[in-house]
Amino acid sequence: MHNKTLFRPFFVTLSLSLAWSSAYAEVLRVAADPVPHAEILNYVKKIDPSLDLKVVELTSGVNANELLANGDVDANYFQHLPYLRDQEQALGKTFTVVASVHIEPLGIYSRRHKDLKSLPDGASVAVPNNPSNLSRALFLLQKAGLITLGGKFSDPSTTLATVKDISGNSRHLKILEVEAAQLPRSLDDVDLAVINGNYALEAGLSPAKDALGLESAANNPYANLLVTTPALANNPRIKTLAKDLTSPQVAEFIRKTYSGSVIPVAQQP
Repeated sequence: MHNKTLFRPFFVTLSLSLAWSSAYAEVLRVAADPVPHAEILNYVKKIDPSLDLKVVELTSGVNANELLANGDVDANYFQHLPYLRDQEQALGKTFTVVASVHIEPLGIYSRRHKDLKSLPDGASVAVPNNPSNLSRALFLLQKAGLITLGGKFSDPSTTLATVKDISGNSRHLKILEVEAAQLPRSLDDVDLAVINGNYALEAGLSPAKDALGLESAANNPYANLLVTTPALANNPRIKTLAKDLTSPQVAEFIRKTYSGSVIPVAQQP
């Protein structure tokens, strides 16, 4: 009895040490859109190689929240909060936000028109077809003076608008709902397209320079998030990645690399 009592603290300490070490021995798998999310994660790999980060780049049609729910990845980094909440309802799952990293202002683009004033009556406008980004696009079109939404749609972070909620459309715009990833390709076929920042960047567009209308970054509710499961929320590897992604070093990388087209949350007032 005396010997067991004497050595128990040693074994407890050893066991905790091994558990902590094993947490870092495993590869940390994070699903991300290629641009800018995977690029930012690859920068994290350079500045913090001990994290042993594996970036799983998403392809069209792959649902990163399903990957996370099924245990195929440990976290994902590609979405904003309204989209996440919509996904939780659709999948019947609960996820955990561990970091708010950057903002990609949604933009209005055109290959046919140099400004919104020259937009003809009956022009075609392609918008994202998922509920949260469709609402976001409609709010941006309202801000640009192209449509008016019903009176209850004053706060994009709390209310989701649909095409049916357009109460004013004096230019008789034709709103076409398109899969978000396909919107850059639609530019040859429509007058305007409202495109998410990541897809605009992938298509070689510069939101800060090329957009005819752009969301404001200040008080923007659509910050892109690092998301995991409740079971992994306190995992030391996840916490380290969250700390890395919100560090001044990564914020500076984002500012220099994307020149205002991607904005670190840490920069916002």
